[in-house]
Amino acid sequence: MHLSRTLRHLASTGWSLRNAFDAQVLGAIEQAIGETEARHGGEIRFAIEDNLSAAELWHGRTPRERAVEVFARLGVWDTHANNGVLIYVLWADRDVEIVADRGFTGSVTDAEWRGVCERMEACFAKGETQKAVIEGIRATGDLIARHFPATDRNELPNRPVII
Repeated sequence: MHLSRTLRHLASTGWSLRNAFDAQVLGAIEQAIGETEARHGGEIRFAIEDNLSAAELWHGRTPRERAVEVFARLGVWDTHANNGVLIYVLWADRDVEIVADRGFTGSVTDAEWRGVCERMEACFAKGETQKAVIEGIRATGDLIARHFPATDRNELPNRPVII
C-alpha cells in the first residue's frame, strides 16, 4: 500500500470528479459514443469512478482489477459478437483502463489499447478532461472499426456511468 495513493483516494470527495465530468461533458461523452458506434459494429461503455475504498486500497486493488470488475458488473461482455469495450477511468489516480471482450483477442493488441489509455492519461495530466475522453472514444472506435464493420445494432447504453 502506497501512502500517497491512499491519501489521494481518502481525500477525494467527489467534487473534483463532478466538476470535471459535469452534465455538458457527460452529454459530449454520450454523443461521441453514439457517433463512433455508427462507424463500427462494436459497443463502447464509459465508466468513471472517483476513488477506491480504504479496504480496496489496503488489499492493493489495482485500477485494472477494478476495471475488470466494472466490465462484468455493467454487462459489457453481453453482446452478440463479444465485441464490447469498457473505457474505465479511476479519477483519483487519473488512470485509464480499457477492457475489451474476447471478440478482440488476437486482433487488437494490448499495446494498442494501452496506447489509447496513455494518450488519455497525458491529456488528463494537462487538465484537458473532455479532450482526453472524446479522443479516447474516437481512438477506441478506430480500433474497433478495423475488425467489426458498422451494423445497426446498439446493444449497450451510450450514457456514461459514474460509479
